[in-house]
Amino acid sequence: MDVVSRTWTWLSTGSHWSGADGVWHRLAEHLQLTVVCLVLSCAIALPLAIVLGHTGRGGALAVNLSNAGRAVPTFAVLVLLTLGPLGTYDSWPTVIALVLFAIPPLLTNAYVGMREVDRDVVEAARGMGMSGRQVIGRVELPLAMPLVMTGVRSAAVQVVATVSIAAMVGGGGLGRIITAGFRLTDTPQVVAGALLVAALALVVEGAFVALERWMSRQRRRRARAGRIPDAPAEALPAAGSAA
Repeated sequence: MDVVSRTWTWLSTGSHWSGADGVWHRLAEHLQLTVVCLVLSCAIALPLAIVLGHTGRGGALAVNLSNAGRAVPTFAVLVLLTLGPLGTYDSWPTVIALVLFAIPPLLTNAYVGMREVDRDVVEAARGMGMSGRQVIGRVELPLAMPLVMTGVRSAAVQVVATVSIAAMVGGGGLGRIITAGFRLTDTPQVVAGALLVAALALVVEGAFVALERWMSRQRRRRARAGRIPDAPAEALPAAGSAA
């Protein structure tokens, strides 16, 4: 209980939240790294997964290769990149390591979502004279969106939690609070930093869940208006298993 009370005291002390080493500054660094890594990961993984899912060629190999990359510890990749030539480029080692970490759930979910679209619906769209791009944009991608968003949410939460390791190689973020606590043998500060990271991950998770629900409502409205076909009900339970 002493650690709990001291942790609360640390969190409720105003001086710990302001300044260059304060919580607000570290939170801003944490969010900046998260957004950059997530945007880059989406820009790489999603177009590739959508194209492979549409054509059905080479997708299984790409997914298996990306999932095999999960066996490599992110911290090990970060250390190797930091010790290499990229180590002189500020936060780029951290960004590259986290992008590699975030690609597998994005690629897997988006590819599975595209492949699980009802082939009869796709063939009907082609029979109506739609081009390949129109089939992707008007049929396959809207129906695959629940799984795509599940992958984005999973990647976002994982990146938020893992950005903390950037502090181990001198990077910014909330992890600096934890490493500083270890250096000072200040257990309440270590616990406070861990709680802040966990709370941020929960907030990000909740934000993406709310976004997915809003997008689902918008999709159902468009489906009722006849703009896009409704998603098959069996696609939704598969989202958790694909992540």
